Amino acid sequence: MEIAEKKEVGEIKGLNSRSEAIFDSNEKDIEERDRHAHELKAGLHPLKNKFVLWYTRRTPGVRTQTSYEDNIKRIVEFSTVEGFWVCYCHLARPSSLPSPTDLHLFKEGIRPLWEDSANCNGGKWIIRFKKAVSGRFWEDLVLALVGDQLDYGENICGAVLSIRFNEDILSVWNRNAADHQAVMALRDAIKRQLKLPLGYVMEYKAHDASLRDNSSYRNTWLRG
Repeated sequence: MEIAEKKEVGEIKGLNSRSEAIFDSNEKDIEERDRHAHELKAGLHPLKNKFVLWYTRRTPGVRTQTSYEDNIKRIVEFSTVEGFWVCYCHLARPSSLPSPTDLHLFKEGIRPLWEDSANCNGGKWIIRFKKAVSGRFWEDLVLALVGDQLDYGENICGAVLSIRFNEDILSVWNRNAADHQAVMALRDAIKRQLKLPLGYVMEYKAHDASLRDNSSYRNTWLRG
């Protein structure tokens, strides 16, 4: 009898968890519909997703106890075509940014951290560029992301531009590193949208691997 009661309690808890997830999803859908309706009424052009731009700047050669999360600064958010262009036109170009600097463009509600609930089971595609050309590829990637032009768009969390001393690195983060079909489809979509020349190599790394070796771009496990 006691075993049956424990089983029943476990099933109820499972149902409650699923119900909470469904209600959370429904609430988000309702909020998105309300946002779209409000923006259309205002004569604006709503994007499919609302985005937040974040900025990270670290002092070269200086190690502090400040956590990585504390270094990330939220700059601006936008949810319409008009809002995007107002923000983008006032941003410094990648070529003018100091090294090391990171720009993070993520969907609202997702922090640019490996540990975030939307990212913890995912990973990222990585592309390394010469500094002379990174700005153009970053702009193309931003336009594709904001315009929902990448396949498996619901699986995408955001994109990062990492300004480094000898190169710049673009990365696109996705939710599920175990979904091989979605991972490879994202790779192909990035190549297509950026019109990536044949000489460029794309690398993939899961975020749990980054947590283990405390590195964003070393020890990648998939190349394509």
